[in-house]
Amino acid sequence: MIVKKTGRGMSIAVALTLAVAIGAAVQSGRGPSLAVYRLESRPLVQTVVATGRVVTTSRVQAGSEVTGVVVERRVTEGDRVKAGDVLAVLRSDDLAARLREAESALQSLRRSARPQAEAALRQAEAQLQQAHREKLRRADLASRQLLSAEQSEQAAQAEVVAQASADRARVAAQALSTGGPDERQAIERVEAAKAAMAKTLIRAAKAGTVLTRNAEPGDLVQPGRVLFDLALDGPTEILLPVDEKNLSVLRLGQPATCITEAFPAQSFPARLTFIAPAVDAQRGTSDLRLTVESPPDYLRQDMTVSVNVMTGSRESALVVPNDALVDIEDDRAALRVLRDGRIQRIAVQTGLRGLAMTELLSGARAGDLALASAASVERADGQRARPVVQSLPSIGPDASSRRELPVRFN
Repeated sequence: MIVKKTGRGMSIAVALTLAVAIGAAVQSGRGPSLAVYRLESRPLVQTVVATGRVVTTSRVQAGSEVTGVVVERRVTEGDRVKAGDVLAVLRSDDLAARLREAESALQSLRRSARPQAEAALRQAEAQLQQAHREKLRRADLASRQLLSAEQSEQAAQAEVVAQASADRARVAAQALSTGGPDERQAIERVEAAKAAMAKTLIRAAKAGTVLTRNAEPGDLVQPGRVLFDLALDGPTEILLPVDEKNLSVLRLGQPATCITEAFPAQSFPARLTFIAPAVDAQRGTSDLRLTVESPPDYLRQDMTVSVNVMTGSRESALVVPNDALVDIEDDRAALRVLRDGRIQRIAVQTGLRGLAMTELLSGARAGDLALASAASVERADGQRARPVVQSLPSIGPDASSRRELPVRFN
């Protein structure tokens, strides 16, 4: 059945069609919808982000100064040791024999050689006295013509010989006496042998943590062989290589936030305490050292650490998301903004730059509508567009990011 439209119905349909067409034309005249950010003031933090590793202030190697066989190993990796703690025990038959020989010689001097020398001295002194009396007796007889002069001279000569023997005995006894040169020399030999034997005990020179061990019972070790690596106690540091272009914003004392790959949910603070005076020409990087005043218990030597060094901050700054910037060169850039419904390119001067936001020092004002992802917008300046306001991204360093961000001050 065919339904014929009345004149009134046709008029309504035509009116609706015209309204839709007019609306479409108006919308077309206003341009396409584009995502924009409304510029406003917010706090801003600028950071240099890089990846480093945990290091100690110094390491030492413990080895053997003598040849010997390991008979006991008392530590393993991760053990904490104090200065003087024994790490391993060696056996050296040669050194033990030398010590026994030196101790035996000292005992022989004290128990045998010294008493014999003292007895020889007493005998020589007694013989000297007898020779002296004999000389006097013969001299008296010779003076009375009862003894020949030759016999008197022989007695005097015998006294001289006895005197020389007594002197030699006295010197020998003094050398062997308590505290005498022979005893001191024997004691030094014993001490030297003990010192050599003490080297069979491999000790920690300073307090620290055992990192590696390279000795097991039964191993034959020789001088120069490293048996243990120790990380000495001291401030824990993070070695951080950064791109040389970041050096202009880095200063000693700047705070940093650190996160390890092993414990990503736990962060800890550090402070920049060293900036290398040279740049690695091959890598184009410079080494930083950050001191961790209160290292967490889970921190280990050579752990990989993501670090955000805070190089600047503002309590309030006019900011724009980084994707809105185009033609960036040092502290100069450009924005595409919507003003009076048309796209307009404006030059801006930038300040601090964070991971997500950049400070605008001049060229823009609060409330401006900056095009998001401006580099990818294929619209000519002066064309119309309709804004769709997007929320600004959250501000703050992303501690889990490990990429380096080039940052600049003005």
